[in-house]
Amino acid sequence: MKRKNSTGDSFFAWDGDVLIVNILGKPSAARDAIGKVKGTQLKVSVTAAPVAGKATDHMVRFLAPLFGVAASDIEVAFGRMNVNKQLRIKAPKMLPSVFAQRSLLSDED
Repeated sequence: MKRKNSTGDSFFAWDGDVLIVNILGKPSAARDAIGKVKGTQLKVSVTAAPVAGKATDHMVRFLAPLFGVAASDIEVAFGRMNVNKQLRIKAPKMLPSVFAQRSLLSDED
């Protein structure tokens, strides 16, 4: 039985005030950056090496201020030691521009 993606055909979804985001991580990158959407995942590059979950921890600390939350408000639902991961961000106060662009596109459907 195939597991249903909780974000459907998008890289993100809302569960009340929690933002669920599917991530395709790229560790050991030249710089920390939010990249483009790839299918149902958002590419996020981080400079940290993929050793014992340190790249994921670094990613959470990098993303927290971009969403206007503390790092403790971001839960790694799965994929802490994998490039494919899902984050649950509690009550984000702001959204990076890639979310606004995708929301505008889905409004036109």
